[in-house]
Amino acid sequence: MRFREVIRMPLWLLALIYFFFLSLVLSVWAALGNVAALITLVATSALLLLIWNQSRLIIEITADELKVGRAHIELKYIDHATALDSSEMKNIRGRDADPIAFLGIRFWSSTGVKITLNDKRDETPYWLVTSNKANQLVKALKVN
Repeated sequence: MRFREVIRMPLWLLALIYFFFLSLVLSVWAALGNVAALITLVATSALLLLIWNQSRLIIEITADELKVGRAHIELKYIDHATALDSSEMKNIRGRDADPIAFLGIRFWSSTGVKITLNDKRDETPYWLVTSNKANQLVKALKVN
């Protein structure tokens, strides 16, 4: 493995979601009592852990493949990669976006990498990938 990064949901966002869940628990407690509130608390806490686990984005570069979440592509089909700062990432996610591009992004991370492809059989012009280590990811992609 040449590169691996795991992007997880930040604690402030988890706390906000849990706050909303706790307001639901409070409403259940007021309407139905202690047992129903306890069951709701356990269920929403488990749901929060599930959200935290499922919202992560795993980026891996092996000897011959780039994996972003469930998507993967052979390194031979990558033309070049460019690290993007927060303003460039904001533009390419919004007004400059190509609707057929692959997006491996998380809104809570503001930097990323644009990976241009050169596969004649694939219409996808580029992959836009959120990365907190954008420069390291670009360097790892250039090693191929």
